Amino acid sequence: MGRHDWWRPVAEKVRELSPYVVHIEHEYGLYEYRDNRGIGDRNEGFLTLLEAIGEYPIVVEPHTVHGRLRDFEANFLYELCRRSHVVLFKCHYQKWRLDWTFPGYGWETPRNVMVVPHGARPDRRWGAHEIPGLREELGLDKIGLAEHVVGMIGWIQTNKRWDILLSMWEEIREEIFRRTGQIWDLLAAGAMRDPGDRSIYEKWKADALELERRGFAHYYEFIPRGEIYYKMMAVCDFIVLPSTDETQSGTLARVIALNKPYITTAPMEGLTAQTLESEGGLLFTTKKMLRDKVVKLACDENLRFTLGENLRRYLDEVVSWDLVAKRYNEAYELALEARRTGAPVTLEPEF
Repeated sequence: MGRHDWWRPVAEKVRELSPYVVHIEHEYGLYEYRDNRGIGDRNEGFLTLLEAIGEYPIVVEPHTVHGRLRDFEANFLYELCRRSHVVLFKCHYQKWRLDWTFPGYGWETPRNVMVVPHGARPDRRWGAHEIPGLREELGLDKIGLAEHVVGMIGWIQTNKRWDILLSMWEEIREEIFRRTGQIWDLLAAGAMRDPGDRSIYEKWKADALELERRGFAHYYEFIPRGEIYYKMMAVCDFIVLPSTDETQSGTLARVIALNKPYITTAPMEGLTAQTLESEGGLLFTTKKMLRDKVVKLACDENLRFTLGENLRRYLDEVVSWDLVAKRYNEAYELALEARRTGAPVTLEPEF
């Protein structure tokens, strides 16, 4: 991305490969070229790339498509849809919001938008009898971790807002013990992702270590990737995701894969949408709500079981990788047919 015509070698490589279909994805901001003044091209190079490889079937999957688009984002998505055979959104609300946003500009809503949800693995579910072995494997059996655990697991970065739960955990823990007689620990586990968040990382890590020193919580440093990410979550009774900015949450995908009850922020775009669709988590919008929901979930084993069962069904019936793979293949077939016939893909609106 250090050159304004970065798209040229990409187009050349595509022509060299002569693919069945071209599938481009991830946050579209990653494809913005910025000059030596820091001024961006507003993804003009990305749109030029789509024109340059237009002889191939093109599927584009922009990850975070906000419900309330800025003018630049709306125009970019309009032009993106115009230059692609099929455009994939992660959530249904992202598609039906276009029916409000685009007519407001006097534009027709694109009909080549297809919803393919964020997939989750169907092969990462450990039974209760396997959790002691996972604790031992991770070394958690040696740190005095309580039998019951609330997890805050993943990358430590500004928008994840670990500090909200850290600041209330001692009080929450006491309330749970008063109601149930059970001792619960907070497991804060992860690592810094963005060097720009170093001061936040160091502050939240220090707060977690202070709680650990007082015997209320544990901090565990690990890189949230691969098998260990799943195992760290698996030892928790439920997970808290206190994000204050939209993410295409790989963390939530792992929570769903484990059928693990969770609590997350609302309204928060895709996090809220998947919580409503799965009925597998609780939502909060104030500090008091977060406190109350953590206490509620810790004190109600039946509720944890119900939410976990809802996530099991949601995984098996909606977001399992094998189901998502079939949807991708459908998108590729639609793009191939559109390129072969010259007839645009026309899909039904959500509402």
